[in-house]
Amino acid sequence: MLQRVNPGNKSLTDYRSIIRRDLYEEIQELSERLRGKRVLHVNATSFGGGVAEILYTLVPLMRDAGLECEWGVMFGAEPFFNVTKSFHNALQGADYDLSVEARAIYEEYNRQSAMALREAKEEWDIMFIHDPQPLLIKHFSGGLSEKTKWIWRCHIDTSTPNRQVLDYISPYIKDYDAQIYTMREYTPPDVDLPNLVLIPPAIDPLSPKNMALSAEDASYIVSQFGVDTERPFLLQVSRFDPWKDPLGVIDVYRLVKEEIPEVQLVLVGSMAHDDPEGWDYWYKTTGYAAGDDDIFLFSNLTNVGAIEVNAFQSLADVVIQKSIREGFGLVVTEALWKARPVVASRVGGIPMQVNKGGGILIDTIPEAAEACIKLLKDPEFAYKMGRTGKEHVRANFLTPRLLRDDLALFAKLLGV
Repeated sequence: MLQRVNPGNKSLTDYRSIIRRDLYEEIQELSERLRGKRVLHVNATSFGGGVAEILYTLVPLMRDAGLECEWGVMFGAEPFFNVTKSFHNALQGADYDLSVEARAIYEEYNRQSAMALREAKEEWDIMFIHDPQPLLIKHFSGGLSEKTKWIWRCHIDTSTPNRQVLDYISPYIKDYDAQIYTMREYTPPDVDLPNLVLIPPAIDPLSPKNMALSAEDASYIVSQFGVDTERPFLLQVSRFDPWKDPLGVIDVYRLVKEEIPEVQLVLVGSMAHDDPEGWDYWYKTTGYAAGDDDIFLFSNLTNVGAIEVNAFQSLADVVIQKSIREGFGLVVTEALWKARPVVASRVGGIPMQVNKGGGILIDTIPEAAEACIKLLKDPEFAYKMGRTGKEHVRANFLTPRLLRDDLALFAKLLGV
């Protein structure tokens, strides 16, 4: 049996005052049509990263909608996660030589996970597979009900992939009843996706990471970590990996500091179970900070959890997201929801979120520094930008909208 995750309980009624009435009614109508349907979400880890965060909200809301919904974590160990992290990077464009050994490791853990599903002898109406790690489970799942509909959700940008890895996994992707991507621009080139569906991800406005904090509470929490709340600070929240470019963020900060000497920089990263590369980049970033007392590095392993991230995001004078490649960038959504001015790279799903007036898109380190300086020197401009960004997120990127889109896809696939 796959490891089951208990995501707790949530109620859609708690979101009524936040979302549009017509969206709430759409979900109610879909819920009636899908009541009692069985759904299993499968991914690679129950903590760290955006997929796990989404499932901690989405699974209980699907249960509240009347579905019998579960969340299973596939089998994995360090050799497997080393391979799948390389796959992840390769699908975003990194150089990688796909070896026979890597394929064997990848296939074996998917085979074991599929076997566990077969042995559990449970029937599912929808199998919802997230990202490349468990992609091959469908291939090895002979014996599950033929009535089961299979969905594969790709949370990353595969628009310029390593060809070896893409050619290897493409037949498995095309075998699904639906392939979900965040936007068409993320889909791999020259791959026919017969059942493509476009659904952007979303954040939970009521989760500990995104619920409203008073300025006093946020200031108290941030000050506990040594950050001077009387001085401005820049913030980036991301995994420590080259695609998020924390070294480039430090370069931005150093340019800003030449103009505004009192500025500080906070880098917060989640060290995920399926990301063995993270510690290497943590140490690289620490070394690059070169003992600057105004640069702070924190992670979930240094007692910075959801509430603490919320406090840092709520209080930051400017939130940066200087990604080189990006899936969607839920940390951008989180910062916008907290009405913070955002300076972010023009990559992946970030431009979809940073609408006109709701943030500043940049392409270079000097552009990012110039944008940060403008926002720090013009608080009224920064405030208006923050409010615009928050309303854009309210309309488009909160979990009830994601729930509606997923339920609509289930209803279509199941013919109800």
